[in-house]
Amino acid sequence: MQNSVLILDFGSQYTQLIARRVRELNIYCEIHPFHKIPEDLSPFKAVILSGSPFSVRADDAPHPDLSSVKGKLPLLGVCYGAQYLAHFYGGKVAASNIREYGRAHLTVIKDAQPLFENITENSQVWMSHSDTIKDLPDNATTIASTADVFNAAYRIDNEDTYGIQFHPEVYHSTDGKTLLHNFLINIAGVEPDWTPGAFVDMTVADLKEKIGDDKVVLGLSGGVDSSVAAILLHKAIGKNLHCIFVNNGLLRKDEYDQVLHQYKDLGLNVKGVDATARFMDALAGIEDPELKRKAIGRVFIEVFDDEATSIENVTYLAQGTIYPDVIESISVNGPSATIKSHHNVGGLPDFMKLKIVEPLRMLFKDEVRRVGKEMDMDPNILGRHPFPGPGLAIRILGAIDQGKVRLLQEADAIFIANLKKWELYDKVWQAGAILLPVNSVGVMGDERTYEKCVALRAVESTDGMTADWVDLPYKFLQDTSNEIINKVKGVNRVVYDISSKPPATIEWE
Repeated sequence: MQNSVLILDFGSQYTQLIARRVRELNIYCEIHPFHKIPEDLSPFKAVILSGSPFSVRADDAPHPDLSSVKGKLPLLGVCYGAQYLAHFYGGKVAASNIREYGRAHLTVIKDAQPLFENITENSQVWMSHSDTIKDLPDNATTIASTADVFNAAYRIDNEDTYGIQFHPEVYHSTDGKTLLHNFLINIAGVEPDWTPGAFVDMTVADLKEKIGDDKVVLGLSGGVDSSVAAILLHKAIGKNLHCIFVNNGLLRKDEYDQVLHQYKDLGLNVKGVDATARFMDALAGIEDPELKRKAIGRVFIEVFDDEATSIENVTYLAQGTIYPDVIESISVNGPSATIKSHHNVGGLPDFMKLKIVEPLRMLFKDEVRRVGKEMDMDPNILGRHPFPGPGLAIRILGAIDQGKVRLLQEADAIFIANLKKWELYDKVWQAGAILLPVNSVGVMGDERTYEKCVALRAVESTDGMTADWVDLPYKFLQDTSNEIINKVKGVNRVVYDISSKPPATIEWE
């Protein structure tokens, strides 16, 4: 991609937010670890240095060679990035007398500063650091201050190099998007031409050139990512795309038939494979969630490979990998600690001699939906809540059997149907029911019962990296609980999960 922005990641929890804000300006950007600056910088018109959990004063602080970018490309240092430019280019960084964290306000903005165009004094910014810039780097001038931070922003003379001590990427910085616009568009001259339509045109052209007349096999899941990837590939190679939709027996109620029908309406060459018995045999007696994921992943690859090898001359395997997966796999300190296994990260087993094609690997989830909308895809597919690859296996705590699956499918169907009935479905990022491995005492028809407990989970999020529980109406919860208990035999108690992520994950396993 030409006309791009390079974000060098120093390990900040906010680095992905920088990328998201840049993309919201219709500007393409890429995140690279600070120690892996691309040799070819010709596609990039500006560079942003992220924040970091490190102190520039520490012996193990990230210390890249910026000679290829500083003074040669417009450069914006954010928090650690600003401190780095000060500390290693003639200035001084010291421990702050107070930990500068949270909301602050710009008290002084020097006149006619292009970085702060259309931003007024008293604008709220977000601080998150324990060091402060005492002395500026060589040939630098302070251009903005707060009540506690004199050098809140500075510019190096005769360069388009800026440092800001606050985080413009977080929502708490009320004019953060304006500042990024000023730097990238007004100062760096980056063209805001990264649009869903441009992505579709570019990606289809690239896929045609890369794949040619070869055949591609894609495992459809019914989710947004694999569906959008399928339509992009279909536009590029038509009948040479072969889609396989595997029923692992752990989908939602009636989902296999419904989704298979939707895919055929899209004109895709799709084959449905019902492998329920095979998956249930592999899961028999397994209670550990990681072992369940591994068993499901292993059987899926076996089933998928059986079907893929029946198609002659297949060269590529397509996957719906998206950018958060890619970022995690190239993070500053290597891949992040494994919270749970992901079905589409980590490559292929040796026996599958296929090349990988990932049309969405540079998109965030919300961008995937916008691309799908650009291609006039069915809103019911694009609006579908994320659903875990292992399906209901990780929403049934403990061992799995088909009786438990049927029970949870019924409870989940009532929950989802009621969300739609109450016009709440599209206001929720992800929702589902969880079957707990406990029985509780109840009274039904003057008789004692000892039956299962179902937990309901609904969260709001932007990309699933963090999430908050949704404050669903009490009347909705009351009606849904009553309906589940009355209609789903074997359940006598319903609870609602009010845990946010972090500390809890969205799924229970």
